[in-house]
Amino acid sequence: MSAKADHPNHHMTSPSLNLPAANVETVWRYGRTAIVLHWTLAVLLTFMIGLGWYMMSIEREAGSAWYFNLHKSVGLVIALLVAVGVAWRSGHRPESLPVSVPRWQARLAFVTQTLLYALMVLMPVTGYLGASHSKAGVQLFGLPTPRWAVPDHDRAEQFYNIHSVLVWVLVALVVLHVAGALKHLLWDKDGVFQRMWFRSGS
Repeated sequence: MSAKADHPNHHMTSPSLNLPAANVETVWRYGRTAIVLHWTLAVLLTFMIGLGWYMMSIEREAGSAWYFNLHKSVGLVIALLVAVGVAWRSGHRPESLPVSVPRWQARLAFVTQTLLYALMVLMPVTGYLGASHSKAGVQLFGLPTPRWAVPDHDRAEQFYNIHSVLVWVLVALVVLHVAGALKHLLWDKDGVFQRMWFRSGS
């Protein structure tokens, strides 16, 4: 999740940069709101991917409906958080990556983050449309939501198939995103990872 810091004029020096104090590049950081949204979505999406694969493996077993309803409910929560994140991001643009980051890496990071945003929007939408056209409908932690679509098995399966493909694309992008973050943290040690990490003592 990307967003401009709550206090954009607040800078801090990364302790991991092994440079003379006078030449150390100050590290801009995301604000608390952006960081909390980012890591909350990271945890929920990881949980949902695991839950999705598990519930499909027990799809025809007794009691599986509970897992499907939980998946739908958490999906609605994710959709809400994504909407909040997009709104926040539109008014709080982050600073550019440090000049030490090669241009091709900066472009790759931009493309990856853009695609992640798109998938975080498309996945809840396709899942919701599929569930809306199913006989079970959509529930939010046990509470039925307004029904606007007539049950249509074929159409529901179409949306579910798109949803399944998007999951694999999301997994690939998340792996790339995590690999890049770990590279900045463990190899480059340029403070880029710390931009989206909680301050010590905060």
